Formats: sequence, structure tokens, C-alpha cells
Amino acid sequence: MPFDTVALSTIVAAVVLLLLFLYLSVRLVNQYERMVVFRLGKTSPELVRQPGLNFLIPLVDRPFKVDIRETFIEVPSQTNITKDNAPINIDFLIYWYIVDPLRSIVNVQNFSGALQGIATTTLRAVIGDILLDDVLSKREQINEVLRAKLDEQTERWGGKVTTVEIREIIPPRDVQDAMNRMLSAERNRRAVITESEGARQANINVAEGEKQAAILRAEGQRQSQILQAEGFSQALERIFGAARQVDERTMTLQYLETLKALGASPATKFILPLELSQLAQKVGNYVDRGFNAAPGARGAESAMTADSASMGSVGGERRPPAPPATPEG
Repeated sequence: MPFDTVALSTIVAAVVLLLLFLYLSVRLVNQYERMVVFRLGKTSPELVRQPGLNFLIPLVDRPFKVDIRETFIEVPSQTNITKDNAPINIDFLIYWYIVDPLRSIVNVQNFSGALQGIATTTLRAVIGDILLDDVLSKREQINEVLRAKLDEQTERWGGKVTTVEIREIIPPRDVQDAMNRMLSAERNRRAVITESEGARQANINVAEGEKQAAILRAEGQRQSQILQAEGFSQALERIFGAARQVDERTMTLQYLETLKALGASPATKFILPLELSQLAQKVGNYVDRGFNAAPGARGAESAMTADSASMGSVGGERRPPAPPATPEG
């Protein structure tokens, strides 16, 4: 019975020692971690363990895990003096990660705390070389300068600064009031310019519309005159074509109709064209031809001659018809 108790105690002690050995000798390293092992107080790049299951020597190795994921620290608002002696409050964010786990453990005790402290002093140095107006307008350039300086300082600690972002810039109260007045004035100026540009564009549109309307009216009048001229030209061509087809006898009859209308007029004075003599000659010729064609038509010729004589005028006055000729013996 005592033997069984001793054996059981021995087995339990062995199991406990085995579990303690496993606990001290086995470490699980995640994908986003690296493990720096100090062996008897010393370390080297060969003792930086990669992700996975790692075995240590109990009571000899002392492990330190390092997170290599990118993280950030928030630098609280700091009062800085610009180049033109204007106080200004600035707070910003710093994004960084560890590139060398060994140096981040050996060369610095608290990487994030050291980074925040050096960021504060670097910010004051950078802002001290810039005017207030440039601080307010050149935020991106300030971010880049801070990032470059902090990255240079943290390289010896095995870190890498990727981004610096100024989150808020608070100028003095009087500067804020001046900025508000400038902003209001700028908005008023833009409103006036926009209104004047709108009025100018409206006047230009109206003038352009009137110009187009005048051009269209002139074009319409030109087309109308061209059409009228073409119609008149066509009418003259048709009249001229019809006149060319009228023979001499037809024109003579038209003259006689005209003289007949003049004879029926109650006026006592007439203005006759010079062509009247030619008309009388033509009528005489036609009468002679008629007599020659019909010998018995001499009486008609005498009557026509009498009518012609009665329609003649001296000085434009109407003459009475001549008495019929008395036949001789």
C-alpha cells in the first residue's frame, strides 16, 4: 500500500514536470508576430523566430514577442510658434510598423512612447520654420516633412513611419476672426462676379438673338426680292415672247382701236405719237391692197380716207370731217 502511494506521487510529479517543461519550452507565434529569444541574456538575428510552433530551452531562453502590424499613435494637441511668432495648436496621427524586431527590442525600451516624444519636438521644429499662412495652406507639405524626419529618426529603432496626418489646426482667436471676415468678403466677391457674369452672358445672348433675327429677316427679304425679280423677269420674258408672235396687222388694229377710243373721248385736245403718220401710211397701204384685190371697193377707200382725214389734227385739235368730193362732170 505505501508502495502504491509513492508510485502514484512519482507519476503525478512527473506529469506536472512534463507539463511545466512543455509550457516553458513550446511557444506559438502568430502570423503577424515575430519572437526575439534571449539565451542566457544574449540575442542575435538567428534567435528571431518566425510564425509557427517554436521550442525553447526552459530556464535558459527568454522570449519577447513583437507585433509587426501597422499601427498608429495619436499625438495630442501641441502649442507651436510659427516663424512669424503666431501661436497655433496642432494635433496629428502617426502610422508606423516594425521592420526589424531585434532592434525594436534591443535599441529602444518603448517604441511608441519614444516615437510620440520625438514627434512632438520634430513638429515644433518644423512649424517654427513656416509662416502662419503657409501652415494653414500647406498641410500636405508639412505632413511629408514630418514623415521624412520621423522615419529617419526611427530607423535606428527598427521602425518605419509610413504616414503622418495633421488632424486639426487651431489658429488664435483673432486669426480666426480675420479668416472669417476674409471668407465672407471672398464669398461676396464671388457672388458679385457670378451675378455680373450672368448679366453679361444674358446681354450677350440677347444681342446674339437679335443679330440672328436681323440676319434671318435680311435673308428673308433678300429671298423675297430675288423671287420677285425672278417672277418679273419671267413675266417680261413671256410678254416679250408673246409680242414677238404678234404680226404687223394685229399691231395696226390695236392702234386703230386706240384711236377709236380717243375719238369717243369728250376731250378737245390729244397728244398723238409720231408713229401716227406711219400708222396712216400702213392703213393706206392696206386700203390700196384692198382696192387692187376688189375693184368695186373704191367707195370704201374714199370713206376710210375721209375718216383718216377727219381724225387728223393740227396742234392737237380735233378737225371736222371733210365734205365728200364732188365728182366732175
